[in-house]
This record gives sequence, C-alpha cells and structure tokens, in this order.
Amino acid sequence: MDWCEALSKKKQLQNAAELPEVSVSDDGDVRYLHLGTPWIQGSMKVDEPFDIELEYVQRMMAWLLFVDPAGVGKRHAMQLGLGAGAITKFCHKKLRTRTTAIELNPQVISICRAWFKLPQDGPRLRVVLGDAAVEIRNPEWLGTVDALAVDLYDHQAAAPVLDSAEFYADCRQLLTDDGCLTVNLFGRMSSYESSLQKLADVFGEDALWAFKPTREGNTIVLAQRTPTAPKRAELMERAEQVQARWDLPATKWLRVFSRVQPAAKA
Repeated sequence: MDWCEALSKKKQLQNAAELPEVSVSDDGDVRYLHLGTPWIQGSMKVDEPFDIELEYVQRMMAWLLFVDPAGVGKRHAMQLGLGAGAITKFCHKKLRTRTTAIELNPQVISICRAWFKLPQDGPRLRVVLGDAAVEIRNPEWLGTVDALAVDLYDHQAAAPVLDSAEFYADCRQLLTDDGCLTVNLFGRMSSYESSLQKLADVFGEDALWAFKPTREGNTIVLAQRTPTAPKRAELMERAEQVQARWDLPATKWLRVFSRVQPAAKA
C-alpha cells in the first residue's frame, strides 16, 4: 500500500461517521438520489437509465465539442463525485470510453449499483472508493484523463467541497494534452467568480469556456489543458455530430456557451 492509498483509507475511516445517509425517491418516471436532505444530488429516468436526465449534467459533456467523435471510444473519462452515476454510466455505456469514478461515500456506490443501474467494475469501468483530493495525486492517473468531470458538493450543496487553486492544479495534471475539465459551479455569484479566478490562474484565461447558468443556478465551466480557438462554424459542425451520435442537445449548447474571462481583480 503506497502513501496515497494509506492516507486515503485513513481519511475514509475518519470521515465514515460524518458521511450523510443516502436515500432514494421516485417522482413519476424519474428517480432521485439524496444525501440526507431534500436536495437532489443526482437523477435517472427509470426507463432510460444510461441517458443523462439533468440539463446541467448534460452540459458537463461539452468536452465532446473539442474532440473527434470517431475517436471518443479510445479516450478515458473520469468523474469526481459519483452522484447518481449519470456521467459514468453515459461514458461507459454510450460513449464506450474507458471510465473511472472516484467517490468518498461507500453508500453512494452501493445505492448506485442497487437503484441506478451502475454496472459492476470491468475492463473499461472502475469505481474507486476514496477521497478525490488524495486519489487524483496517484501517479497512476497522471496525464491519462481526456475528460475530467468535477461535481463535488456536500449534502447542503452550498459550494464546492474542493475548490482551491491547488486542487485545480492537480486536476490539470491528470489531463492529456487535449484533455478538458468540466466543473459544476453552483452557489452564490461571489463563490462562482472566486472559483473562476482560481481556474484561470491554473489553466490560463484563454483556456476557459462557460455556459450561462441553468434555471436552478448550475454553471458549467470547461477548462482546456491546451487552449484552442475553434471558429463558431467548427463548433456547430461538431455539435451536430455530437447530437446525432449521442442524442445530447449540443446545438442548443452553443446559444449559451462561449469563452469566458474572470472579472478583473480590484
């Protein structure tokens, strides 16, 4: 057992008693995951378990706009914070990528497998029980991830659990040269601007793209390991391909998705 694994296991034991109870609720044909509160931490259409149901989670797949669709199946997608497993299931079943998820709460993994159709681990799928902040420093992952999805909120969903420049620097180290980070920034505007500035400090201001907030207040930000400047016509062509292949509303994304820069420092 190396130091990363030992530290992760120690922290898991320390935090075990503090982890919220996981529960499930159904509303019509949609199933929701909760972490000890009414807040929705993930969802699934019962009849379409491998589709992505929530709008903001769909938007976390915007990295597909920056890669060749024909080569997606050869890539590696990683999700930090499993939620209801929507991104992990979609990448594994629909995109056919190598897929990894890192989740701190063992209850979440068990519930996802019992109630949300999360497959068992196999040659292309691995779910790691551990602290994302520790696990992403494991040399095994460095430079291997093409699409990194970060959606790390506690049960109160007030602000990201991991949101430091050091954390985002560790995330950047995971990415391949043309890899992308997508992160859900949900909370007060001051929290969003602070997070955006940290991302800009790590990735560079020319590497950031963002959606306008959803009605619920989720803002998805995308950061490229290597910044590119595709023309709008190129993005639209790619969006049409993504929409045709995987039934994501990618052409609509371009109405609310653009380069972004953080507010000027005082």
